[in-house]
Amino acid sequence: MDKSILSLRLCGQLFGPCCEWLLWFCSSLACVCVCVCVCVCVCVCVCVCVCVFVCSSGVCSMEDVWPMLRMAFVVLVLLIMLPAMFGLSLGITEAYMKILIKTLEWATLKIQKNSEEKKTLKPSSSNGLIQRDDSSLEKEIVELRRNRPRPVEGGDFALSDVFYFSRRGVESIMEDEVTHRFSSEELASWNLLTRTNNNFHYISLRLTILWGVGVCIRYGILLPLRVTLAAIGISWLVVGTTGVGFLPSCRLKDWLSELVHVMCYRICARGLSATIHYHNRENKPKKGGICVANHTSPIDVVILANDGGYAMVGQVHGGLMGVIQRAMVRACPHIWFERAEMKDRHLVTKRLRDHVNDKNKLPILIFPEGTCINNTSVMMFKKGSFEIGGTIYPVAIKYDPQFGDAFWNSGKYNMVSYLLRMMTSWAIVCNVWYLPPMTQQEGEDAVQFANRVKSAIAHQGGLVDLSWDGGLKRAKVKDTFRQEQQKIYSHMLVRDDSSD
Repeated sequence: MDKSILSLRLCGQLFGPCCEWLLWFCSSLACVCVCVCVCVCVCVCVCVCVCVFVCSSGVCSMEDVWPMLRMAFVVLVLLIMLPAMFGLSLGITEAYMKILIKTLEWATLKIQKNSEEKKTLKPSSSNGLIQRDDSSLEKEIVELRRNRPRPVEGGDFALSDVFYFSRRGVESIMEDEVTHRFSSEELASWNLLTRTNNNFHYISLRLTILWGVGVCIRYGILLPLRVTLAAIGISWLVVGTTGVGFLPSCRLKDWLSELVHVMCYRICARGLSATIHYHNRENKPKKGGICVANHTSPIDVVILANDGGYAMVGQVHGGLMGVIQRAMVRACPHIWFERAEMKDRHLVTKRLRDHVNDKNKLPILIFPEGTCINNTSVMMFKKGSFEIGGTIYPVAIKYDPQFGDAFWNSGKYNMVSYLLRMMTSWAIVCNVWYLPPMTQQEGEDAVQFANRVKSAIAHQGGLVDLSWDGGLKRAKVKDTFRQEQQKIYSHMLVRDDSSD
């Protein structure tokens, strides 16, 4: 009897790992097959719907439409969708980007040549209405007082200071350094998109014809293709995460969940013609950590999750978004809060801390700014994300506005309008830098830690580091901010060198 038990144990030790590996391989293969089948089924449904619509409208018969749709189906599945699912590239996007860059360069040369002839367009490095120096207010005051005689008594104040502060006040009313961060960045040269031609007018017939051809390509070819890919990606996310959610909690389930999420985001990224350059991948966020990034657009999630899995944090929604959230949370421990729970900071902090303490869970993805900024600056980080503890993995995201404006002006466009603008842009091109992990230093509070991380992200991404709260996008300026500025102005007006 003892020998039989010993033999069974020995067989289990020898063949147990092999059986576990075989089970893992079969499950992975089945998951990949299901992915392909679901995506193919969605493509077939889309093709059938298009056929029915075209034939019912009387434009042409089924015999005429089906060969074209069959060719489009093959191209969609073999050349776009399958390579996107596995992170491969066939060079189509690269060729498209090269042609696009050459076209935009030619358009820029035409605009510059026309501006030199007519002297109507003046180059300006400023992104706004007012040309300002990079020097601070205090440096300007020092330079102003250096060129005038010092008063005998009464500090440094002189009557001419009134004119200087009045001018600065008028400039701030017309255009301050904060509010224009909540509107789209103005381009130095037109990118053949009507939405960005605020400073450009009719140049030449050839340029106008090129713009018309671009409209036909973007709305007639790219938009239907991108909508189809987005539908496939979202459908696969719902179906795949729902299926994975029925598995018991184990490492296999975690691996399959991350695989499904990454595949979905890669399909959606391909649907935006996204060209993403990742730098310093050795600093990628690890499990049990907190990924902190600057926020420009809802597609920031797609950009980052295209390179790895993350646990999302957000509020519970209804409708289609609610269906997606419920499916996602079945497969991965995302953190969704009810509206009432969001107001309880202690409850939010506790749930986030419990997630971070589990080193087997995916890193949390947080955007501490709390709102979308136009990718020219980084605004104040909320300290709540830095009170949780654990390791912070900073990430800097910088979009190239030449190919499309990724900024979401939520006060001007709803989500549907924004996605339509994204899908009718030329492409989404961005750089992502993974910064070295950072931890809270001894004697450093959460606010100081947040500012240190924010400065590192701004420096790496070439963004302006601002201390203003992004909540000013919807709220009025707090009295404390006004009082702080008043103290600075008072100090500069009545300062006496003898007291320094």
